[in-house]
Formats: sequence, C-alpha cells, structure tokens
Amino acid sequence: MKSKKDKQNKSFQKKDKFSGFKNKPAKFFDSSISKIKISEITFEHTRKIVSLSGIVDRIMQTGGPTVFYLTDGTGTLPLKAFEGPGARAFPEVEEGNAIEVIVKIEEFRDELEGDISKLTKLSDENTKLLFKEIALIQRKNAEVDPPKFLINSPILEKLKMPFIKAATEIRLAIAQNRPIIVRHHNDTDGYSSGFTLERAILPLIEKQHLSNKAAWEFYTRAPCSAPFYEIDDSIRDTANSLRNVAKFSNKMPLIIIADNGSSSEDLMAIQQGKIHGMDFIVVDHHLFEEDVISKEVLVHINPFLVGEDGSHFSAGMLCTELARFINPDVENIEQIAAMAGLADRIDISNLQAVEDYIKIAKKEGYSKELLKDISTVIDFISAKLKFMEAREYIEVLFGEPREKQKALVSLLAPYINKLDKKGLEIGKSTAQIEKVGKTNLQTIDIDKTFPGFGFFPKPGRAIGMVHDYAKEEKKLTSLVTAGIMNTAITLRATDESNFSVHELINYINKKLPSAFVEGGGHKNAGSITFLPASKEEVIKLLKEFIKTR
Repeated sequence: MKSKKDKQNKSFQKKDKFSGFKNKPAKFFDSSISKIKISEITFEHTRKIVSLSGIVDRIMQTGGPTVFYLTDGTGTLPLKAFEGPGARAFPEVEEGNAIEVIVKIEEFRDELEGDISKLTKLSDENTKLLFKEIALIQRKNAEVDPPKFLINSPILEKLKMPFIKAATEIRLAIAQNRPIIVRHHNDTDGYSSGFTLERAILPLIEKQHLSNKAAWEFYTRAPCSAPFYEIDDSIRDTANSLRNVAKFSNKMPLIIIADNGSSSEDLMAIQQGKIHGMDFIVVDHHLFEEDVISKEVLVHINPFLVGEDGSHFSAGMLCTELARFINPDVENIEQIAAMAGLADRIDISNLQAVEDYIKIAKKEGYSKELLKDISTVIDFISAKLKFMEAREYIEVLFGEPREKQKALVSLLAPYINKLDKKGLEIGKSTAQIEKVGKTNLQTIDIDKTFPGFGFFPKPGRAIGMVHDYAKEEKKLTSLVTAGIMNTAITLRATDESNFSVHELINYINKKLPSAFVEGGGHKNAGSITFLPASKEEVIKLLKEFIKTR
C-alpha cells in the first residue's frame, strides 16, 4: 500500500502545460543553483537548494517564522523566513510584490515548503513583465481540452461551449489561488452534482499548492435546503469569505451553484455576493419564467437555455460531464450520472440517456438496484446532515472506498426501505381523492398526517410515493397529488393532467396577490409557499387552476 507521501509525490510530478516556461526578467543569484518552476518540485527535492521567482500571493505572520506564499503561475509554495519569535522577516516585502528567492526545499508534516536563504525584490519593469508572464501561464493552464461526452446526446452537444467556458473559469480560479464554494440542492441529484465537481476540483487544488491541506482552505461544499440559492446562504458565504480575506488574505471566492440557481428566486442572493467580489457559475436543469441569471454570472448552464427540456437531463448528469472537462484525470464519477438520473426520474422523459449511463455504471460494478439503494441512503443521510459539509462521510456514500460504501448501503438501505413503507402507509391512510374536472386531485394534510421534525421520509419523498401508488396501483393516469402544509404545498403530477407548477404560481399570484406565492421545481414536480392566512384560498385556487387545464 502506497504511503501518503508516495501519492503526493506522484501527484505533484504531473506538470502543467507551461511547467518548463522560464521567467525572462528573473536573474540568477548563482548560476550553479537550479532555477525551477513550483510545479516541478517533488519530495525528491527535499534538502536541495533551488531558485524561484514569482509573486507574493499572501503573507502570514506566525508566532515563529514569517510565511510568504509564492505563486509563479504553475503552483504556489509556502516559503518561511525567521527573524525571531513572531518577528516580521523581510518587512519591505508586501503582498503583490514580485521577488526572486533562493530556498532550501524542506518537508514539514508531509507537506513541502521552502526555507529562504536569500530574497530580492524585482524592479518595477521586471515586476510588470512577470505579472504578464504569470497571467499568460495561468490562462494557458486553464485551457480545456474537451473530452468526448460519456454518452451521445444532442442536448450535451448544444451545451459543449458553456461546459468549456465553465471548466476554464474553474481551472483559472484554482490557478489564481481563489477559493471555490460549491452550493447544491439537498437531495441525491444535488449531492451527485456537488460530489462530481468536488472529485474534479480537489486534486487540482492540491496540485496547485503541493499540499493536501489546501483542499480545506480553498474549497467548501455545502447543501442548500431550499430549491434555490437563498439570501441567507449568500450572506453566510459572504461573511465567511470576508473573514478569510481579513484573517488569511484570501481572495473572494468563485461560487458554483448546482441543481439550483436558474430562477428569479436566486437573483438577489447572487447579486448580493457580487457586490462583495464573488463570481458565480450556475449548473441547473429547472425551468424558469425569464432568464434573469445569465447576465449576472460567468456561465449559466441549463438545457432550457439551448431550447431543450431540463427534465431530460438532471444536474447530476450535467455535472458528471462537466467534471471531466474540469479535470481529465478525475476518478470514480462515471457511475454517478446514472444514479442522479434515476433519482430525479429522468428515465421517464429521457430513458435512452439514463440507460446509456446505466451501461457505464454496470462496467464500474454498479447495478441499477444498487444505484437506487445508494440514492435512497443519500436522501436519508442528507435529511440527517442538513447543512453540514461532512466531506469524509459523503466520500464513503459515493464509493471512497467502495467496500465501505457497499457495507453502509447494505446496512442502511433495508432500514430506510422499511421507513419508506411506513411513510407510504401513513400517507395512504389519510389521502383523499376527488374529481376536479377531468383530473384526479389527491390531497394529503401533511401536518396532521406525518410526525413532525426529523421524520423520514421527508414530505416531498412521501408525497412522491403516495402519488406513484395512486398512479400505478389505482391506475389513475390524469393525477395531481398535493401535500398540504400550513405555509406550503408539495406537488406531483402526471403528464396527462397537463399540469404546470410555474403556471400555477402565476395563476394564484394574479388571482390572490396577497398570498405572496413563491416556489419552483419542474413542470410536474415542485412546491409552492404562501402566507398561512391564505391557505384555504390557495387550495381553492389550486382546484380552479386544475379545472382550467
């Protein structure tokens, strides 16, 4: 079994496209000292003296040495200089200065760093040249060599250029030592989206900083409970990022919103972050009334933007493909697209794509039944974790390592299936079906039917199961199922019902603006919220809307 150091050494030996590029303005202190790029440094350089040149990205004063983080476009390396306990070394050097240094490469706690023996600031002219040089290297290394998509799909082909642009921006953020935050919906499709991006991004961050610890400082993934990027989440992300700027001289982050982000409900949260210097990329598949997001973000990926239906590709399917554009060496994600598609019921509207992904998953040792079981466990765990990042636990859920994943799923899936059966029976016990026009409306009073906080299945999952039961066992083709709460309704509908969550929202807002109805989702699956005093009127208007269809 390879040690951590062996794995790092192998990882750090992978060179960037410009790893051999030499700085024109740099002057050798000593012709006998090897001048190299940061990306070329491995554990084999330990105890060796080398010459480096680059920009001081940030400075940290510890209780011992001063740490200068040097970036040269190919990577970033911490350099230590000691004047005395807590004393600032080289006080003339500030963040943004271009320097040339002679350092001895050392190993500290399985990480590489340099001990400075000599440091010189470059002239203004050479500084300008070096900045241009580094920007050129970063841009070149951020370029994407587009891979073939995992499956043949005209929808994916239409999205190829946005994929390339998004992957380029993400790679550039990594090269510029910019933190990345991935925000995703709190369900299987959302977690699949976030995890595939994580698998692609983390190795590139570790390579950039020659450090596995950098993945904790420059990357965060967090679920969103609402089906959009809430202003609450945006403010929290902004506050944490501004603190890191002040405390650690970090840059403001690039935020990737996955399985959320395309609706008008996301707009204020995105605009709020932009005021503070954040940038955004959105990867989503949900319908929106008007595209108010594209002009606010670096890249907006959504099938609806290219004239396709977002119900034909889930966000997890899209992000699996995007991850391969970001990092051609990404591992252990190819089975995730099938699971995300099954979890989000894409097989109903785009069976061919899901079956093609399932064939790929089977080659990786994942049967359709196993993928469904994993999806069930993810939904259950996500309900328990809520807003926690829980990176290591999520890695196990997605097969890191696979033996542990299968053991966990074998343990939990039967237990969760029993909870689902219980939830279905509870839902069936109070479900009422009435004819509204030509459509069957099935209603369940969630607050009176299900136990409260912490109960699994969650309302959306429970309503989906009761809806499927009525459709399959009672053979109701034209069916709308509504899970009613005091301030919200969760909705499921069949194609035959000619329903639309978004048109329902517009209808109620025109008829009853005082209810302040909001919501979203897909055409046949979503939720709406309203003021508690308007509950009975909203239910009445729901029935009126169904009659008009």
